[in-house]
Amino acid sequence: MKNAIVLAPMAGITDKPFRKICRKLGADYAVSEMVASKLELWDRPGTRARLNMDGEAFPRVVQLVGSDAEVMAKAARIAQDNGADVIDINMGCPAKKVCGKAAGSALMKDTKKVSLILGQVVNAVDVPVTLKIRTGWNPENKNAVDIGRIAELEGITGLVIHGRTRACKFSGRAEHVTAANIKKIVGIPVMANGDITTGVIAKKLFDDFDLDGLMIGRAARGNPWLFASVKARLNGLRWVEPTFQERVEVMSDHLQGIHEHYGQRKGVLMARKHIGWYLEAFPNASVLRKMFNAITVASDQQFFLDNVIDYVYTDIAA
Repeated sequence: MKNAIVLAPMAGITDKPFRKICRKLGADYAVSEMVASKLELWDRPGTRARLNMDGEAFPRVVQLVGSDAEVMAKAARIAQDNGADVIDINMGCPAKKVCGKAAGSALMKDTKKVSLILGQVVNAVDVPVTLKIRTGWNPENKNAVDIGRIAELEGITGLVIHGRTRACKFSGRAEHVTAANIKKIVGIPVMANGDITTGVIAKKLFDDFDLDGLMIGRAARGNPWLFASVKARLNGLRWVEPTFQERVEVMSDHLQGIHEHYGQRKGVLMARKHIGWYLEAFPNASVLRKMFNAITVASDQQFFLDNVIDYVYTDIAA
């Protein structure tokens, strides 16, 4: 899919309710939260929720993280059998708890293990396998180009490069020259990820580099309209920001999805961060977030959204 605009995987964020909202508002596809490949964890409620793709549109993408090639291959087969249309391998997560287990971006230090994992996972499934990496371990050791070559040789069908090293985590400005350099030497689709926050930035990346797509992560929190706005810019169309009422309608849809997915008790807690991000677009956001976070009953959260515009204008008038 040329010029694809995709929701990036984010732990604790890209659950099914959020993926469905982003797809509805323009994302070409969305990647699940990373799922540990250790199958003994898959019976836990949290993992079951991350693997739940019921009702989602094609393609359904499950991201796996791990460091044991055989375990990851087995997990990939089961994910495929459970409905995954694409398996994505995480070699980009910079979190200590992941890298400390020689998984995520820590794997970039061991190209032999990278090759082994990719080859076994690709051979274990019939669906496409993609790979998400960083530019390297640290600024002095940037080996994403080498791993891009390995990935193509092992049968990976697409690459995403987050434009930072593992050591950078999420600080500093993402660079996408590395992704462009990989695109020049491989024959598989290459996408860039990191600091893609506007249609202007997205268009410049497509204009400057021969990329196949872009992945949007943190900028989409509370702003799933970003996908449609980026596409409008790419197609030379005028984009109009959603009104407060249009925002509330999407927030209500998202809230309902959260309550259905997690149940009302946990859903109340999960809703706080997502609705809090949406509320950043409203006047007196900090006051509104405090009000919403004090709510302990699911129906009261919906009542808040039904009346949030009145709260906004009451506060402004005061």
